[in-house]
Amino acid sequence: METIETLKQKIKAMVVENLMLQITADEIRDDQALFGPGSLGLDSVDALQLVVALEKNFALKIPDPATAKQVLQNVNSMTEAVQKKLSSQ
Repeated sequence: METIETLKQKIKAMVVENLMLQITADEIRDDQALFGPGSLGLDSVDALQLVVALEKNFALKIPDPATAKQVLQNVNSMTEAVQKKLSSQ
């Protein structure tokens, strides 16, 4: 099983690649909000792309908006969700 740091780097790279952000993965803090004030400035279309990317890359299904809101807060919350998924397999 990969380390938490490796997983976080993969998730950051996925975010930058899938959303075509003008920053590098290293510029995203683990606890930086993805949406709202002081965030990366993502919108609802970006959220949909992240849901699809998480399912494609990590087989993590996000079934509803409430779950999406919980999982897509920041890199830490996405990492936690992916870890739960991996440990339940």
